[in-house]
Amino acid sequence: MKSKLKVVVVGGGAGGMMAAGKAAQNGASVLLIEKNKRLGKKILISGKGRCNLTNTANIEEIINNFPGNGKFLYSALTNFSNLDLMAFFKERGVELKIERGGRVFPNSDSSGEIVKALENYLAEQRVQILRGVSVVDIKTNGEKVEGVILADSREILGDRVIIATGGASFPGTGSTGDGYNLAQRLGHSIVPIRPSLIPLEVKEEWAKDLQGLSLKNVTVILQTTTGKKLAQAFGEMLFTHFGVSGPIILTISRKAVDYWQKNYLPLILKIDLKPALNKEKLDQRLQRDIVKFSNKQIKNGLGDLLPQRLIMPVINLAGINVDKVMHQITKEERRKIIDVLKGLQVTLIGSRPLNEAIVTAGGVNVKEVNPQTMESKLIKGLYFAGEVLDIDGLTGGYNLQAAFSTGYTAGNFASMLN
Repeated sequence: MKSKLKVVVVGGGAGGMMAAGKAAQNGASVLLIEKNKRLGKKILISGKGRCNLTNTANIEEIINNFPGNGKFLYSALTNFSNLDLMAFFKERGVELKIERGGRVFPNSDSSGEIVKALENYLAEQRVQILRGVSVVDIKTNGEKVEGVILADSREILGDRVIIATGGASFPGTGSTGDGYNLAQRLGHSIVPIRPSLIPLEVKEEWAKDLQGLSLKNVTVILQTTTGKKLAQAFGEMLFTHFGVSGPIILTISRKAVDYWQKNYLPLILKIDLKPALNKEKLDQRLQRDIVKFSNKQIKNGLGDLLPQRLIMPVINLAGINVDKVMHQITKEERRKIIDVLKGLQVTLIGSRPLNEAIVTAGGVNVKEVNPQTMESKLIKGLYFAGEVLDIDGLTGGYNLQAAFSTGYTAGNFASMLN
């Protein structure tokens, strides 16, 4: 039996689809409005098209992986946990696999399978879908919602409205910040938006010349020019035509962006290329290579220790003549090489633009939203889900989990008579 409630969901991403499906499952009449011609466009590009949909970490660990308002998610994650999410997809025929760091992917490595499962869920629950149409305003009567107004001036009545429009990154997927404007016009405050999980730009040309070089199992330290440590991460990174990217760069990027919000000074990135070896062990390793390649020039003798493209930058930064023969390297020169290997340094001068960020930091102030229901504290019948809220997590499936959990919670409570 359908209840008398009509729920309008604005935005057909992860949070919006989950919200719409859950509300309909509870018996509400649900309309999902998506301005793109298809649903789940951002899901399709997530995880490089493989869709890292969640993480196997426990709830406390998940919360700790949200530098932006993680504790706000506690109720939502309790309502619909990562285990619930995995069960949801498995029940719909999606086989899952767990990779390094507890990252969960579909077995098929296809984000399209995740979108298809969500579309099937909406169809099962008879959710009406309106595609290719934008919502430009929320219709209210005093402090209660009455529906939405479309770009073509049509009004659609609804007892409850869920805003799940995403952030302002990857605008090509439809995340163009519309939800911030809708919320702000209703009196909600918006925490200034900024990029989170974003590649960083470097000053040094030699680093840009390494474009395409990937480094695995390295440690990076983000620090100020005065030596104050801001962040540290271990794993994989990538050199690009503008600077650095890859999982560990994205992880530390939020700290860099937050620093640049208040300071216009550059930051220092130190890369430990051999974190498993202390300086003494690394010196022993280097001496073995000197013996092994004793008659080779240094530019040809470090191939066992370093990727080929990194050899010249290391030699130049250590201040050693590139034509020097390996057996001629002095103890002092070994020390210089080791210093570079344990602290390859680049100057960070900024982040890439917001539209290239994987996640947007900032958004609807969570102090104005009930964390147990996702309902606005200012407007009765208005709910929020996903990245439009001021919540942002690190890489590893956390952000999609937050979208699904807040979507489920918003859909669940928006469809309840009270």
